Amino acid sequence: MGSVKRLVAEGLGTAFLLAVVVGSGIMAEGLAGGNIAIALLANAIATGCGLIALILMFGAISGAHFNPVVSLSEAWLGNLPRNEVLPYIAIQIAGAFAGVAMAHSMFGEPAFFASEHVRTGWSQWWSEFVATFGLIAVIISTSRTRPGVTPIAVAAYITSAYWFTASTSFANPAVTLARAASNTFAGIRPADTLGFIVAQLAGAMVATILFNWLYPATPKATVTATVETN
Repeated sequence: MGSVKRLVAEGLGTAFLLAVVVGSGIMAEGLAGGNIAIALLANAIATGCGLIALILMFGAISGAHFNPVVSLSEAWLGNLPRNEVLPYIAIQIAGAFAGVAMAHSMFGEPAFFASEHVRTGWSQWWSEFVATFGLIAVIISTSRTRPGVTPIAVAAYITSAYWFTASTSFANPAVTLARAASNTFAGIRPADTLGFIVAQLAGAMVATILFNWLYPATPKATVTATVETN
């Protein structure tokens, strides 16, 4: 039953994360009057606030990963049983698509429609590497030193990464795939998802190796699994 609860928490959390990302993007674009900076600011703030709430809501049950690269990193570090990695990833992806459909239905859009938002090229891929590297770095470092601030640190990092990365910081393969099914402000063209996901996996791998070395786990400072993001 424990594993079922964890999977339900991951699915619900990821669904609400995508509902926040996509729904706030639709709302922001509609109200910003063509000002993309204002729309992005609103989208970023909503995502950061939503992340804090969702991590606090589900962290004690599932670790509040909401992100395949976080689950892979946690399994690598021995904090998630390896036989739960694939179920976690599957429910995260399913939850992400459910969240997109949830957001679309609230705004009278079709459940899914392919994005035409072009996001490709080395600057975008490098941005996703940096964004995901930073996300994993924040999770490992704070959870091993000040676990109580991890939800705030993760949300603050993702909010800032919306602005300092050219890709607006997806940093999450499940988010990337689901946003390809949304031709809205938050979308990504399906053909561009592979480059993002490869960069995200690479960033997570490098960060896990480096920050596990910088912040070695001890019996009194075991990593507490947490999210992530956009």
